[in-house]
Amino acid sequence: MSYVDGFVLAVPTANREKFITHARTGDAVFMEYGALRVVECWGDDVPHGTQTDFFRCVQAREDETVVFSWIEWPDKATRDAAMKKMMDDPRMDPATNPMPFDGKRLIYGGFVPVLELQP
Repeated sequence: MSYVDGFVLAVPTANREKFITHARTGDAVFMEYGALRVVECWGDDVPHGTQTDFFRCVQAREDETVVFSWIEWPDKATRDAAMKKMMDDPRMDPATNPMPFDGKRLIYGGFVPVLELQP
């Protein structure tokens, strides 16, 4: 069964193009190491909740946009092997591919799909 890594982060709105450039570099590495699909979504219709919301979960500021991303893997073993390789990959070094956002406020996790519907 497939495996999914999910991410939510706050990116300074002014850094949109820097974020896309950063993602293109990193996402290509994910694909090289076995990802089936990588999707980066720039917040467009993200409501503020009364108790919790995407903004609060990443402590987004007024000048930031919430980004929602995911990586689809064929299985958890492929994902785990890829993550090990990425730790040593110079393309993922923050010195050569700096994050245009505060990585301390990024949330992520690995998920096992339990339901998938397709046309």
